[in-house]
Amino acid sequence: MSADSGASGPLATGPAGTRDWDASTYDRISGVQETWALEQLERLELRGDEVVLDAGCGSGRVTAKLVELVPRGRVYAVDASPAMVQHTRARLGGRVTALCQDLTDLALPEPVDVVFSNATFHWIADHAKLFRALAGAMGAGARLVAQCGGYGNIDSFRLAADGVARSGEFEPYFAGWKGPWNYARADVTAERLAAAGFVEVETWLEPRPTLLTEPESFVATVCLVRHLDLLPEDLHESFIGAVLARTGVPLTLEYVRLNMVARRAVQRR
Repeated sequence: MSADSGASGPLATGPAGTRDWDASTYDRISGVQETWALEQLERLELRGDEVVLDAGCGSGRVTAKLVELVPRGRVYAVDASPAMVQHTRARLGGRVTALCQDLTDLALPEPVDVVFSNATFHWIADHAKLFRALAGAMGAGARLVAQCGGYGNIDSFRLAADGVARSGEFEPYFAGWKGPWNYARADVTAERLAAAGFVEVETWLEPRPTLLTEPESFVATVCLVRHLDLLPEDLHESFIGAVLARTGVPLTLEYVRLNMVARRAVQRR
């Protein structure tokens, strides 16, 4: 799932008992994520014949760019969200192989030359398992270029949301709840990548404060999507409004991106 992701109506149940994502709305408002992805694509330096994995393809908006970069290659687009995979298939048809899979349990038809990922890994609790799964799907010497939310990502916004969740009519729905995000440190991520069999590892944090042009739609579809899972639909609007009342509008999210560049070792460990 590509996002850091309310919906206009009830959504299907997705992985781990959560609602599925609103792929159409995400596709419309995910210009921020696309900007980050385009910067990463410049690091790939593709020949055009590679086999590429888009790990957390989301709505396929960035996957389409990858397809253009490998006209003689193949792209596997993987996401745990059925709605995102369906949206990617509808957008790209036979130009891509879109698979609904958990990234920690990959099963691809062939080893890939490149793994690309944008705004996804922070949704995965076990990064050590994730990196082992990615390494297992990669050919010897294959490259990884990825970015996700890192340590400190949107801290002030999340504190505001937590404060609302612990207040008034919302509090009973969040008893004992812990958010699903894994905003890792750069040094810890480098160690995990090396332990999974990656070499030439580079990781770094990058502050990216972002002014939102559509704060209500964006936070409902991206930042608060898993909060809304726990609330009845008639409380969604009031919860979002209460959070934005604490943060203020216009809203600047203090994003921190965790960048990763690495290569899978030639010899498997």
